[in-house]
Amino acid sequence: MKAAVYEGPRTIEVENVPDARIEHPCDIIVKITTTNICGSDLHMYEGRTSMEPGRTLGHENFGQVVEVGSAVSKVKVGDWVVLPFNIACGFCKQCERGFTNYCLTMQPVPSLAGAAFGFADMGPYQGGQAEFLRVPYGDFNALRLGEDAPERQTDYVMLADIFPTGYHATEMAGVKPGDQTIIFGAGPVGLMAAYSAILRGASRVWVADHQPDRLRLAERIGAIPINMAEQNPAEVVKESTLGLGADNGCECVGYQAHDAQGHEDASITLNGLIDSVRFTGEIGVVGLFLPEDPGGAEAQNELEAQGKIPIDFGLMWFKGQRMGTGQAPVKRYNRLLRDLIAGGKAKPSFVVSHELPLDEAPTGYEHFDARDEGWTKVVLHPNGRR
Repeated sequence: MKAAVYEGPRTIEVENVPDARIEHPCDIIVKITTTNICGSDLHMYEGRTSMEPGRTLGHENFGQVVEVGSAVSKVKVGDWVVLPFNIACGFCKQCERGFTNYCLTMQPVPSLAGAAFGFADMGPYQGGQAEFLRVPYGDFNALRLGEDAPERQTDYVMLADIFPTGYHATEMAGVKPGDQTIIFGAGPVGLMAAYSAILRGASRVWVADHQPDRLRLAERIGAIPINMAEQNPAEVVKESTLGLGADNGCECVGYQAHDAQGHEDASITLNGLIDSVRFTGEIGVVGLFLPEDPGGAEAQNELEAQGKIPIDFGLMWFKGQRMGTGQAPVKRYNRLLRDLIAGGKAKPSFVVSHELPLDEAPTGYEHFDARDEGWTKVVLHPNGRR
């Protein structure tokens, strides 16, 4: 089968790889018709991680079940499904508590928790930017979809990661009806956080970034754009709130945050949030702040290379703020978000700018990584749309 394979920093090749196959009685095989390039794929693409060459990328996956293991009882051949990027067993201590993002069974390294498709340091599992995907514990992990799935797959595929991740940011930030919320980052996850805040009833949502095309998308869904190249988000928000600041906020960038001149500074967004959010406000952080690969060339200083970020903890403490962090437990949210899509209340595909065949994956990565104008979210179709 064909797959988008990582061969080194900024090198993706579409190659023939061994077919996905049943390896455990609880496995299913999914024919992938839609898979996304995610912002976190760029961490691997840029050589910031310990991703080994030869791995297939892709953790946002949608398709049709073509084979099931002998122990699979719920999922059937022919079902249309979307797969959480978290691979979880459903029965370990963490999964039983709802933390499928920190599954103990599927992570082969005893000192770690959490597994994912096609992701560095999160298990040996191949990704779904390929014609077929092996899904462990298919009955637990696969979210089955309705008859509208083939026609609405660019909406439903967002349930694999960015829609639940954006929603998770607003959950950790405690966004409630009537709240005023600030989102740092207008990439796909930041846009999903803004969209989620609006769905949750926030009265005003600001989105701060310095990519005009992405800020235009934020404005299109009803958020207030703040161009960080021209304005200080904290000053804008305070001026609009009698000097108090937003009720809550979300960080959706991670260690790739940079200023308007293009210089990376992983502390910009976190410190901006601490300054922008009011006393006793809440902050949700879903951006990745992981240590970089020691051999990577992207780190700006030794601290950031170790995942250590200089934040204004004194101000945060003084303001009595609370901060939630971590990857999203996708299964906690994907059913309710699926039903919003099915009911016509949510259309997360508004972020999609390009739909490409799998063979054009290298081009998609190149433009998305460069933040080229108009390249806001890239969707790949390994087997066509059906």
